[in-house]
Amino acid sequence: MKLGQATIKDIARELNVSTSTVSRALKDYPGISDETKRKVKELADKLNYRPNAVALSLRKSKSFTIGVIIPEVVHFFFSTVISGVEEVAFANGYNVILCQTNEKFSREKSSVETMLSNQIDGVLVSFSRETTSFDHFKKMIDLEFPIVFFDRIPDLENTINVTVNDYQGAYNAVKHLIDQGFKKIVHLSGPDNLTISKQRKEGYLDALRDSGIKVKPEWIVECPYGTEKESILITTELFKNKENRPDAIFAHHDIVAAGAMMALKALNLKIPEDVGVVGFSNWQFSSMIDPPLSTVAQPGFQIGETATKILLEMISKKTNMESFPQNIVLDTELLIRKSSVKV
Repeated sequence: MKLGQATIKDIARELNVSTSTVSRALKDYPGISDETKRKVKELADKLNYRPNAVALSLRKSKSFTIGVIIPEVVHFFFSTVISGVEEVAFANGYNVILCQTNEKFSREKSSVETMLSNQIDGVLVSFSRETTSFDHFKKMIDLEFPIVFFDRIPDLENTINVTVNDYQGAYNAVKHLIDQGFKKIVHLSGPDNLTISKQRKEGYLDALRDSGIKVKPEWIVECPYGTEKESILITTELFKNKENRPDAIFAHHDIVAAGAMMALKALNLKIPEDVGVVGFSNWQFSSMIDPPLSTVAQPGFQIGETATKILLEMISKKTNMESFPQNIVLDTELLIRKSSVKV
């Protein structure tokens, strides 16, 4: 059954109760037994019913509004993606509703419900780092609701994804460090459950292997929260042993790289003379710190543009998701600055 095909009458007929009983049970009115409420809500969920006929309006008419669900608005990469989304959306007469999850799974599920309740025509999603179950998205896909994922790819079939070549970006960053003479390179990696983290780690590993450098598992350290404080603590621990000290860091994003640089300076280590550092994402501050941070630039604006164009085409044509290309991969660019160039 497609989104919005069930009505209160369908539920009432199935349970052999009145429509008013169904309506009151869905709204948790007093006077309706807990058992009746449970049966009504379970069947409503099974039949894809949505209150106030929101689902019906989604199928019958356009609201000319799309939703965007992102982990963090303050993240420079996501802010550039949003700029690309709004540019295309507004040019085509669409409004944009934005929800941020703050990397929380519970808020992500709530955001999905908010989007649907606001009668959006489609949604762009970059899911939270806590998300390991994608049932809430699978239900939308099964209902043929237009949805495009960007940056982070879910473990689902028949999804449409717009990403960058994280593997190649990481490979190029680490190969640059090696070409500069750095051989003992640490990788401060992202959350293991995210595909982008896995691809960046693979790029790091292959760059070492292709250069004949032995991989040291203890020099791959996960930074699951990606905060400055976390990076400072991890880097301090890695570099406190003077006899077996790394000589370079490849960080999975620039905040982690910046935290590492602060820790290195506190240890009186010079960048890049003693330790080279490369980040990922090209946050706005990257070119302003001392020394300026080498990093892998992602085309955030282009990601937003591309994902939105695909979503609007899906909404316009109302065709099955399988008719669209499933993975669009954009190129990154290595920006070489003083933090990784030996004088």
